[in-house]
Order: sequence, then structure tokens, then C-alpha cells
Amino acid sequence: MTARYPQNTLRHLRASDLRALALLATEATAAVTRMAEGVHQSVWRTLGAPSGATPEQARGLTGLIYQSITGVTQHVGHGVAAALTRLEPLLQRLEAPGDESFERAAVLAALNGVMGDRLQAAGNPLATPMTPRLHNKVFDKAAPPDASRVTGKVLIVIHGLCMNERQWASRHAGAPVNHAEMLAAALGYTLVYVRYNSGLHVSENGHLLAQQLDDLVRCWPMPVTELSVLAHSMGGLVTRSALASATASSMAWPGLLKNIVFLGTPHHGSPLERAGNWIDVILGSTPYSRPLAKLGQLRSAGITDLRYGHVLDADWQGHDRFRRKPDSRLPLPLPESVACFAVAATTAAKRSALADRLLGDGLVPLHSALGQHDDPQRSLHFAPAHQYIAYRTSHLALLSSPAVAQQLVAWLSS
Repeated sequence: MTARYPQNTLRHLRASDLRALALLATEATAAVTRMAEGVHQSVWRTLGAPSGATPEQARGLTGLIYQSITGVTQHVGHGVAAALTRLEPLLQRLEAPGDESFERAAVLAALNGVMGDRLQAAGNPLATPMTPRLHNKVFDKAAPPDASRVTGKVLIVIHGLCMNERQWASRHAGAPVNHAEMLAAALGYTLVYVRYNSGLHVSENGHLLAQQLDDLVRCWPMPVTELSVLAHSMGGLVTRSALASATASSMAWPGLLKNIVFLGTPHHGSPLERAGNWIDVILGSTPYSRPLAKLGQLRSAGITDLRYGHVLDADWQGHDRFRRKPDSRLPLPLPESVACFAVAATTAAKRSALADRLLGDGLVPLHSALGQHDDPQRSLHFAPAHQYIAYRTSHLALLSSPAVAQQLVAWLSS
């Protein structure tokens, strides 16, 4: 007899999810075991007891027990994952028909933002690949769309950390709002949304996006006359990184790029990640709490890039991303041949030195979103007419603000 499951539950599941969860459980158990061993050994070291192969490892029978737990966990976890891999063709019969649910996409986006780099490194099926999406489907360069369904004006739409392309659809006062759809209707753009793993380093996503846009322009069914970008939050950093990567590789698409609109992009970082870095320092300051610092170090490479706004490989390669250090980014100015616009938000009713630096939109300080920096070499020089400040507006509310929508139309119309 075939088992029956509630349709509203099945629509959130995929055949690979059991294997993905088994891999996550294996990694989590091993990580907890390592932290417990680290705390155990820290206490013993204060009593003068010797360590094992490293200061965090126990020796003798105690060390053997911890090694056995880790070894058995890894062995069982990989065995279960292998078995579920063979079962996946059968499990696919239980999958709900239709497209991915909004709830599932949101959960995966959040999970990838928090630990997407670890998911990819472990080969976990929950890791999100970068995919351009046209008409709610993944763009297939081997089967480009019919020319009658697109235009030569292409708007690339890129989401922020822990989000996905479906979350551009928002609501204001009960009415639906989607800045990208509005621009398409008003100005004739064809929309290409980009979904990506926001837990990877920004520059890694930059390289991927550069290649995706190169493929898209080459395979577009008609000549691309204009390429513009609408980016929210981290998406703006990924855009700048992609442009630098494409320019270095002599790709063609930067020559077609006309506009970039940054919505709440932390060009010079976010204080929340800098606060997280201080927690790393505090937990690492005593031998008893040092093993617990690994909890804070579960956050992804994408998140730690937001400490100062890293956009290039050189900004993070060769550095311990959890060690506190001053801003050492290489300056990357805005492209001279592209019209760049910055939308910043503040929850305050008016500007002040304190509100600009401490409040901002709740996640990004105002000066960071506007590209302003105390070091002139790092400042991004947006023309005054290309800057807009949304007052009494939060970071996510930028996506549903009618005033922001009107400003986008005014900018791109000109």
C-alpha cells in the first residue's frame, strides 16, 4: 500500500532532503563533540594535565572516546547518506508536483546565507547554485527563449544576504509591490533574476556572476542594447565584484552595462558583523570559553565579508576571517562609464551624525549605503543627483517603498 502524505507538507520537500539533513546532522554532531573535547581539555590544562596531538585534543582513554564518537558519527553519517542516495529515485515519486514552494525557497535562502559555504564544501544538496532566472524558470543557454518573448533591454535583478529572487515581491498598504516588475512595465525591460548562495565569499559569487552574464549576453536571442542592474544589499557588492572580474577577463558584457542601482548596499560594511567579530575576540580571550568561539565561527564567509564590504579575492585571501584586524581592502572605485545610483535608508526622521552612523536602516549605516568613507581613496563618489535617502524606512522596507519605486523610474527613464 502506498503511503499518503499531506499535500501541503510534500510541496516543501525534495527527494534529496533526507540525504542533506543526514549530512547536516553528521557535521553538527562532530562539531559539538569537538567543542566538548575542547572545553574538557581546557579545564584539564589548567590542572597541568598534558594535551593530545593538539592543545584542543585529549589524550589517553578520554581522547580515544572522543575520537571514537567522531569516527562512528562520520562512518554512520556517510553510510546513511550513501543509502539515501540510492533511494532518491524512489523517493522522487513522493515529491509534490509543481514548482518549489515560497516557504521552501525562503528557508533554503536563509540556510545558505548562514552556512552556504559549508554546505557547498560538504557537497550538501541544499547548497544553492547560482542561476539566472527568466520567466520563473532557470535560464538555459542551450535553449534560449524565443525572441518574441524578450527585448534588447535587460535588467539583472540581484537579491541580498539570506534572500532569494522571489522575495523582491513585497506589499505596501495591502497592495503588491515589486520594483523590478514596475521598471519592466514602465521602461520595457526584460527581467532576469539571479539566485545565488549568499554564504559564499562575495568575490566567489562575483566570478560566478561575471561568467553567467557573459553566457547570457552571448546566448540572448537578439542583440542586447542595454544592460542594467538592480541590486539589494549584498547583491550590490556581488555586482561590483562581478564587474571587476569581467573587466579583468576582458568580457564583453561590461561594455553593454548602462545603469547600476544599489538599494541599501553595505559598501563599507555593517556594524552587526563587526559586533560579531568582537564576540569572537571575547570568547577567545580565556581558555575556558575559547572552544565556544567555534559557535560564532559557524557564520558563513559571505557574512564575514560584510564586516568591511569585501568585494575582491585579495580582500580575504591569506587572512583568518575570524581574527580581528583593521580594514585592509583594496580600493575599488565605481565604474566611470556606468551610471551608478545609491538608495540609502534610515529609520530616523531626519539626518544627524549619530543617527547616520548608529541607526541607518537597522542593518546598514547611512554612510556605508551612500559609499562615503573617512578615507578618500575608499569613498565611492555617487553624483548628488544619483543619491536618494528614504527616511523612516528599514533595510527590508526598501523593497516595498512607493517613494523608492518612483525614484527608480525617474532615474532609469533619464
